[in-house]
Amino acid sequence: MAPPDRGPAPTADPPSSVVVVGAGLAGAQTVAALRTHGFTGAITVLGAEGVPPYDRPPLSKELLSRAEPAWLAGELGVDVTALADDVRLADPAARLVTATGPTEQHVVVTRSGERLRADAVVLAVGSAPVRPAAWESALVLHTAAEAATLRAVVHPGQRLVVVGAGWIGAEVAGIAAGAGADVTVVEAGPAPLGRQLGNDVGAHLARWYAEAGARLVTDAAVVDVRPDGVGLAGGGRVPADVVLVAVGARPSTAWLDGVVPRDATGAITVDAAGAVLGRTRLWAVGDCATRVHPEIGAVPGGHWSAALHDPDATARAVVGLDPHDAPPHAPYVFSQQLGHDVALLGVREAGDDAVLRGDPSGGASGRDPWSVVYLDPTDHGRTDDAGRAVRRAHAVLLVDSPRDVGAVRRVVTRAPRPDVVLDLVADPTVRWRDVTASR
Repeated sequence: MAPPDRGPAPTADPPSSVVVVGAGLAGAQTVAALRTHGFTGAITVLGAEGVPPYDRPPLSKELLSRAEPAWLAGELGVDVTALADDVRLADPAARLVTATGPTEQHVVVTRSGERLRADAVVLAVGSAPVRPAAWESALVLHTAAEAATLRAVVHPGQRLVVVGAGWIGAEVAGIAAGAGADVTVVEAGPAPLGRQLGNDVGAHLARWYAEAGARLVTDAAVVDVRPDGVGLAGGGRVPADVVLVAVGARPSTAWLDGVVPRDATGAITVDAAGAVLGRTRLWAVGDCATRVHPEIGAVPGGHWSAALHDPDATARAVVGLDPHDAPPHAPYVFSQQLGHDVALLGVREAGDDAVLRGDPSGGASGRDPWSVVYLDPTDHGRTDDAGRAVRRAHAVLLVDSPRDVGAVRRVVTRAPRPDVVLDLVADPTVRWRDVTASR
């Protein structure tokens, strides 16, 4: 592999050594960005799975069609073994301490007990699926090994119960049903993807399950998980041969308890460049970080786009370049579920007003494009330069309209909280660039 372009020289004295904790997408992108932006010091990478970095979305989206992970060396051309000086893919960090002296340094203690001293540390530890302690018999899906386990037990006639109708649950349900499995999805809320999209919008997705050959049970809290099925709060039971729990993920930061400030979810709050607030030469990127965006505010981790793009700004800051020179990007989630394409751009907030564009029934084909614009519920009474009523948009949901992703991304990248014209926003015949207000 040819050496990467080293880019411009740093404008300040950079650290001489960096430990990147995590060997997923965010960690690999951090290593690549450090080298691209001229870092010539020592880089150590610590992983937990014992395999090279790979992309996680295909684990669910291509569960049965891809037999091995989407290795980042091939997908993105990022080979950490070529870019870093010391790569330990099966010796994760277990403890972090700060060594004081003439120059503050950090010491990362690995699971094997080795102490690694570094001028700077980038935490890219990702997240882990939530699985209640009493549900050990259920499978989860987050790693390549877990995908292999699930792949081996999904086959025609197998009764699969999926707990949770979120992104992962819906993707696996559609793939498994398409392969002939007997699939039931149990959701505690009133609609699929209710937490992510709002219950009113999520309700429009419910029909997809039956159309894909899966059953959806909503308003059903699971209280008991056993190898032969799940028990419901009302006393009912759903039999199963395999149970998959897909009720969300939390940052893998418990090992930092008492050392690095974290919020109630376990996420590390960082500034726009990824620097941990109140700490020196300590950074966090990807799923484990909540990044404070200058216009959007706090952006929680979990967006694939954040793991892909945020390391660029962080690497610039680490080496002393201006992180604001990093290309802007909008938070972005893409999902292929139950025969439909779903993309969410921006950050929806609880309580947002949802404005529909198009027919959420999918029209005659069942797959006609439609979308939702999420508006700030507190924003009223404003007009643009042309005198038209406008409101601030927080996010856009696109359904079965992948060709619109680029246009919407350009809109929300140019203005992360764009003003949209109320008379135009609900009209699907109006181009996305013409929905935004005159300035």
